Amino acid sequence: MNCYYSNLIEGHDTHPVDIEPVLKNDYSQDKRKRDLQLEAKAHIAVQQWIDAGGLTGHAAVTARSIAKIHRRFCELLPEDLLWVESPDTKKRVRLIPGEFRRRGIRVGDHIAISPGALPRFIARFEQVYGNLGKTDWIISTAAAHHRLLWMHPLMDGNGPVARLMSHAMLLGILDTGAVWSVARGLARNVAIQGPACQL
Repeated sequence: MNCYYSNLIEGHDTHPVDIEPVLKNDYSQDKRKRDLQLEAKAHIAVQQWIDAGGLTGHAAVTARSIAKIHRRFCELLPEDLLWVESPDTKKRVRLIPGEFRRRGIRVGDHIAISPGALPRFIARFEQVYGNLGKTDWIISTAAAHHRLLWMHPLMDGNGPVARLMSHAMLLGILDTGAVWSVARGLARNVAIQGPACQL
């Protein structure tokens, strides 16, 4: 269900009925539908890695962990989902899994910080969110989620990475057994989600 809601936020409506066969390696013959099934499977795999202790607590907010989530997610995506196209120039750029962006980017009306400034902003992100106590950690999860998306450190995939990071942040501290999901909460109003990134 978490991957369903996360994909829905991205505008990829992969219904749970389409996701369940993926768990048995049964894919659609339709290429677009199959790509979305593989995206769902990638999300499930990364969340299972997090749930199994692959990423816990304060480690979730490090540059290394953010890059690791992105790399693990993107390495499982089909080739067609690894390309970002500029709506203005139609130029296509291939994602490099786990790599922070090296060019400017715009997401709707938001112009993300320059690639040259990213290291300073990421270092500050780690400093602010990496050393909090339990209560502050719970409250700051939403702020960390927002700040990561505001920085937009990756060429694409920032949304799923932020939701998986937030999942990792809350998993241990709330001890929910992954029953509650950031993606489920955010997907309740998909209309408020921003548009896709633009180069």
